[in-house]
Amino acid sequence: MKSYRPWRENYLVFGSPYIGEEEKAEVLACIDSHWLGSGPRVQRLEEEFRKYVGAPLAVAVNSCTAALHLSLRELHLEPAAEVITTAMTFCASANAIVHAGLKPVFADCDRRTMNIDPAEIARKITPRTRALLPIHFAGRPCDMKPILEMAERYSLRIVEDCAHAIESTYDGRHCGTFGDYGCFSFYVTKNMTTAEGGMVVSRDERSSNRIKMMALHGMSVDAWRRFSDQGYVHYQVLEPGFKYNLTDLAASLGLHQLARIEKLFPLRQRLWDFYHKELADLPLILPAPVPENMRHGLHLFTCLVDDRRTKVTRDEVLRGMHDLRIGCGVHYTALHLQPYYRDTFGYQAGDLPNVEYIGARTFSIPFSAALSEEDASDVVKGLKTILG
Repeated sequence: MKSYRPWRENYLVFGSPYIGEEEKAEVLACIDSHWLGSGPRVQRLEEEFRKYVGAPLAVAVNSCTAALHLSLRELHLEPAAEVITTAMTFCASANAIVHAGLKPVFADCDRRTMNIDPAEIARKITPRTRALLPIHFAGRPCDMKPILEMAERYSLRIVEDCAHAIESTYDGRHCGTFGDYGCFSFYVTKNMTTAEGGMVVSRDERSSNRIKMMALHGMSVDAWRRFSDQGYVHYQVLEPGFKYNLTDLAASLGLHQLARIEKLFPLRQRLWDFYHKELADLPLILPAPVPENMRHGLHLFTCLVDDRRTKVTRDEVLRGMHDLRIGCGVHYTALHLQPYYRDTFGYQAGDLPNVEYIGARTFSIPFSAALSEEDASDVVKGLKTILG
């Protein structure tokens, strides 16, 4: 196995967030306020995020996984009802379906966009299908028009997984505002972060209030105020809920991350264009062009090793980049072939050929507004060293 001599002194961590002085000051102000749990900063983040994506309502939670779980529960579907999604995703998407008592049904993706293929959705619809869970992979919006048409034709509900798609739009509308619910992630590697966190956006006030209630043990909606300086507020437990609430300490980061998100977008666009230009001659399949009616959120820069032009494997690239002190990610291996989903639902190799093709070849290179020009040049140099 070939090894490589690094020239970098420090390891380039994959997915490093851009954290400014404003976030640091807000965190300290939150600490000094002595209100660290869910409170006024969470409410501000909910309102500002709601305005940013153009959604009627927004509820902050502690992860996109929690957002998906609560949204799927709020559909009130019968046990084991089928929810069609893609296997080109992180396990959290399908895990949330299972935890909601529903059955994930995997459809194949488009090999170029890596998003769920609407034609494959149509093939998977059965009398048991009740909902669709499209995932806007890497920040590229799904083709929502045919998905919405199918949902209307078959009376299906839609929960959008927007973990990668905070800035993404389709026909001028933000992703997450097309379905019944849109679920966002503020994990540390995302374009805006609260370290851990997420958001549910919706149109229905009753459902939004119930999601907020279920995110905090099923207690009455104003339960977070029970220790405020306005005096103790008695709460009521209305349902057995979950511990999914976001904290003010986390929201302290998110408020300034959100305020800066559009200012950082051009930095990621320049990095995106730089990678496309510098990597064009390597045996790689680079991200596909974006149609004019879509805004790519530019969350991940995913490459596929083109094994028609090189004998170097994806895992050899990963090991080589690690030797060179450059971190990379894998987004993702085929989820339907993971042991739980393979054994529980009977999937096998060959069921989803495009997902499997991508999963065996894909890797993601460092892509963040926090990257310096020197860091980006090192990423290119590393790939040219390994694949050139």
